[in-house]
Amino acid sequence: MLQSSHQRLTLEEFLALPEGDITYEFVNGEAVPKYKNDEMSPKFFHSKVQKSLLILLDQCLHSQGHVQVEWAVKLKLQNQDWMLVPDLTYVSYQRLSADWLLDEACPVAPELVIEIISPGQTFGEIAEKATDYLNAGVSRVWVIDPKARTITVFAPSSLPITYRSHQIITDDLLPELEITPNAIFQRAGLNP
Repeated sequence: MLQSSHQRLTLEEFLALPEGDITYEFVNGEAVPKYKNDEMSPKFFHSKVQKSLLILLDQCLHSQGHVQVEWAVKLKLQNQDWMLVPDLTYVSYQRLSADWLLDEACPVAPELVIEIISPGQTFGEIAEKATDYLNAGVSRVWVIDPKARTITVFAPSSLPITYRSHQIITDDLLPELEITPNAIFQRAGLNP
């Protein structure tokens, strides 16, 4: 695509950039690499957790909406265009119809985005990103920490809640979903 030149772009200019091996997000008018360096790029545990989440969420939510991996999402943050690429996204058929079949970024704020902490990233960095998602209209953000084996749920009207082990994650927004961190990490083969 391009080297980070700190050149201000419009969303249209960003979308017109040629594709390459690096995933970029659109933040504050700039094309920013999703992973700042090789140390941060997803590794085996990240991939295993992402796959586990996809399988578990798709089993529960596939008839309710779109469950996607690495699907760019177009949002507005502080009246500026913003496009990020969450590790997983769930958007209901009420927000984006089941027959929507355009090969482009998600045009609506999803109910749920999930970010998995990669090596070289901190919880604080991802928590800040979670807050930005909420401010841009996303209903829930899960931050998955493969090292700590935790899931922290961010919602607009409450403090973040961290789930461990066998604690069941329930949410009125996703009433058909009941899941524990252990279920995810065991499926990924990461629990001892």
